[in-house]
Amino acid sequence: MAGDPLRRAGALMFAGAAQFFVFFVVAQSVYPGYSVSAQPISDLGATCRSGSCTIPPSAAIFDGTVFVLGALVFVGAFYVYISRFRLIGGLAALSAWGVMGVGIFPETTGVLHVIVSFIAFFFGGLAAIASYRMLRRPLSYFSVVLGVVGLASLVLYAAGVYLGIGQGGMERMVAYPELIWLLGFGAFLMGRPIEREPLPVPL
Repeated sequence: MAGDPLRRAGALMFAGAAQFFVFFVVAQSVYPGYSVSAQPISDLGATCRSGSCTIPPSAAIFDGTVFVLGALVFVGAFYVYISRFRLIGGLAALSAWGVMGVGIFPETTGVLHVIVSFIAFFFGGLAAIASYRMLRRPLSYFSVVLGVVGLASLVLYAAGVYLGIGQGGMERMVAYPELIWLLGFGAFLMGRPIEREPLPVPL
């Protein structure tokens, strides 16, 4: 792995998504009365209602794991970019900046939090779709589906249409497909033998 930037990228992205899934569950478990359906994900970092904000016990865990996720994906995206897959690397890097921003700017920062969250979700979905040229079937098909589901859910979430699953449920329909893509994309790159035939033409 040391001599292959793409395998290094895969390890970083897989590790980022995996650690987030673990500590995300931990953060939810230490937040008293947290509702997966009714509460947005970012409530785990700071909960703001009607101009009043509280910092829950989960804040340090959530902010930390989100920042680590963004940082690892950003470095992984850099390795993808220098491997001549510039579109995918660039989109993933933009999403990673947004993810790190979520860890730095919780709900207490108001519109700034909304902006970084949008950047994370929007460019993450685009990166998943763009990666179809880099992946092989059937993973390439799954990456497009995951990206489209994430972006469509983002539109519904922004419009306040939650389809009966609540605000928190709909936000997870935005975030989970992109995290699942990260795991699959990272595993694909990480497990790629150096001797393997060349990947498709870079974008």
